[in-house]
Amino acid sequence: MIKVNGREVEFREFPNGEFRLLHSSIDEMPLIPEVHFKFENNSDLIKLMFVKNYLDQIHARGGCLVVYYMPYSRMDRSEAGSPFTLRYVTNFINNLNFNFVSVIEPHSDVTVALLENAEANYINFTLIENVKNEIDFDEENDFIMFPDAGASKRYSKMKAKNVLIGHKHRNFQTGEIESLKLVGDTDKAKGRKAIIVDDLSSYGGTFVGASQALRNVGIEGVYLLVAHAENNIFKGKLFEHIDKLFTTDSLITEQDYPHNKKYQDQLCIYTIESILS
Repeated sequence: MIKVNGREVEFREFPNGEFRLLHSSIDEMPLIPEVHFKFENNSDLIKLMFVKNYLDQIHARGGCLVVYYMPYSRMDRSEAGSPFTLRYVTNFINNLNFNFVSVIEPHSDVTVALLENAEANYINFTLIENVKNEIDFDEENDFIMFPDAGASKRYSKMKAKNVLIGHKHRNFQTGEIESLKLVGDTDKAKGRKAIIVDDLSSYGGTFVGASQALRNVGIEGVYLLVAHAENNIFKGKLFEHIDKLFTTDSLITEQDYPHNKKYQDQLCIYTIESILS
C-alpha cells in the first residue's frame, strides 16, 4: 500500500504481471508530497519506484517518505560473504531522492545509518502508555520485560520501575530457542502483570519462551507489544501463551480472515496514521 498525502495510489495489473500506475490517483497533488509506504510484498518496491518517478515527472520532487516497516531490515549485515540485502534496499530508496525518510521502529540502527537524510520513529515509546492504560498497569508492582539484550538496549529509556530481561539459550544448529531465563528481581512477581516489549514478531517463538518464563515466576497476566507483527503470528502458538497482543497495521493484513477471527479479543491493532497524526 502506498499513499500520497493521505490518498491511496491505485494500480492495475496486466496479465503478464506488469503494473499500470493510475496517475489520476496522484494528479493535482501539492508540490511537496508525503509518501506513506506499507510493504506487503516485493512488488511494492517496484510500485514505490513508479510513484516517486511519476511525482518527479509532474514536478512534485523531493518530499518525505514514511516507511511503516523497512523491508529486509533483519538482513542488516554480511556474514561470511552473505548478501547484505538491507544495504541493497536502502541504496534503492536513496536513489529515489526523497528529501527526508522516516522509518517506523527500525530493527536496528543500521537501517538509519544506511539511509540518507533519515531518522527513526520509535513509536513503542508512545504505544507503551496506551497499553498500560488498556490493561490497568500498576507502575509500582507490574513489570516491563525485554526478551533479549537487543530489545533492552533499544528501549533502555522506557520508563518502568520493575524491569526483567530475557537471556536466551539458542541451538545454533537448528536456530531454535531451547530456554529463556529472566534477569531481574522476580520476588514480587506472583500475581502481577507483565508487558513484553520488542520491535517485531514473526511466528512468536521468542515471546512464547518469554511468556513461559514469566508464568514460571508467578506472573498472571502476560501482554505483548510489538510495533510490527507479521501474519505468521496466526500460524504459531503465540496466542496460547499471551493474554493480548498490541501492535500496529505496519505489516499485518490477515486479522479479518475468518479463521483468524477467533483471536480478535486477544488482538489490538493501532493504525500508523493515527499514531503519526
